[in-house]
Amino acid sequence: MLPIVDFHAEDAAETFVKSLHETGFGVLKNHPIQKELLQSLYDNWAGFFNSDEKIKFQFNVETQDGFFPTSVSETAKGFKVKDIKEYFHFYPWGQAPEGLKQQAQDYFSQANDVAETLLNWVQEHSPADVAAKYSAPLSSMIEKSEQTLLRVLHYPPITGDEEVGAIRAAAHGDINLLTILPAANAGGLQVQLKDGSWFDVPGDFGCIIVNIGDMLQEASGGYFPSTIHRVINPEGEDRSRSRISLPLFLHPRPDVVLSERYTAREYLQERLRELGVK
Repeated sequence: MLPIVDFHAEDAAETFVKSLHETGFGVLKNHPIQKELLQSLYDNWAGFFNSDEKIKFQFNVETQDGFFPTSVSETAKGFKVKDIKEYFHFYPWGQAPEGLKQQAQDYFSQANDVAETLLNWVQEHSPADVAAKYSAPLSSMIEKSEQTLLRVLHYPPITGDEEVGAIRAAAHGDINLLTILPAANAGGLQVQLKDGSWFDVPGDFGCIIVNIGDMLQEASGGYFPSTIHRVINPEGEDRSRSRISLPLFLHPRPDVVLSERYTAREYLQERLRELGVK
């Protein structure tokens, strides 16, 4: 269903952008992000979330950096039950545990470089009438942006005491331009197909999953769809395992014009209010 595209293949850009247009998602292998770095991040952040240290990094309401406990987790748009997750918002300028900061910065830089390449691919293979809608080249929209966010997600084990109807991440679309997501240390990510059914996204370690966010959908006049996705609760023995995920949400500078309706700042503030985190 979703082709796995070799990052270095001659037709990688064309095949990848076609997948984004048709499904809202793309999957890449042989990408430049180091596997050893990813595995170390999974291990080290699992330790952080299982320690009391996390309480020292309570999130800042205005700047949105730091630790968000389960009690203030997001409620997906259209849902009334909070997701079963806690997470840390890492920005290069923001707070972070001293022992994890450099490693998080290394991943942030590597993933951001990949994302810039992918935005160039999208620009190159957008139909002329779609490209004409972009207020600036897509990769230039993220230059010197301080809004791009690394979210380190921790989905705790399922205990059976969760609120009725709660899942790890209810169906939602992302706010940003593109999301870069290395395959997590456990499965559960699903994407909604056009017929309303759900499809398991390939999660082989070593792949990165890329999806369209609402801002790119807005900027492209809907040509690139912001596809709905979710993280379902595990079954059987997997219920006792936690899940770590490292999405990088690629955000333009606040002044970037997305469309006649929105700047990036206006769009982001509207969505944060809808999510109940601001």
